[in-house]
Amino acid sequence: MADFGPTRVLEVLKAEGALTAAHIGHHLDMTAVGARQHLNRLAAAGLVTFEDRRRGVGRPQRLWSLSDQGHAHFDDRHRDLASELLTAIIASQGDDGLARILTAREEQQAARYRAALGDGGTLAERVQRLTDLRRIDGYMAECQMETDKVWRLIENHCPIAHAAKACSGLCHAELKLFQDVLGNLAEVTRIEHMLGGDRCCAYRIAATES
Repeated sequence: MADFGPTRVLEVLKAEGALTAAHIGHHLDMTAVGARQHLNRLAAAGLVTFEDRRRGVGRPQRLWSLSDQGHAHFDDRHRDLASELLTAIIASQGDDGLARILTAREEQQAARYRAALGDGGTLAERVQRLTDLRRIDGYMAECQMETDKVWRLIENHCPIAHAAKACSGLCHAELKLFQDVLGNLAEVTRIEHMLGGDRCCAYRIAATES
């Protein structure tokens, strides 16, 4: 799958969820026919699947989405190693040992994010910088402003998903990290969760009353 076109199609489906060929083409500035050609190649490779949905009269609408294999295409190559290490830590150090290691990881990650965000800037600027950091870390992150005081941080991919299935503390740490680096400027709430069956992880960031 070295061709760049199919890779872009996979990325759009990962970020947006189920779409028609026409919508995919719109996202990628190509025709629906061109998008459909890529989709047919991806389907043959087992990376995408489709569902025909009927809405009223006329032809049903064909919606394309990633298959399980397509989602796995984005997984971290070292996911099995991460899970094995977590299992080994619990076996040798127990739950308390794992908790100490997770705490050390949280502190290191928080220090890195605080250094990158700095101390200044408005909440909007800090949310955008946080989004940029998450994108750099592989989360396919994007940020949407809902009101002048509320933002939605969306993570379309989780590079630690496989490890998080083995250790729920990793997901708790992500939420705590966002709250820590934004401090008392905002209240952070997780509103969608991949491990809970949602397409993405999403966080509501609401400015606190000054």
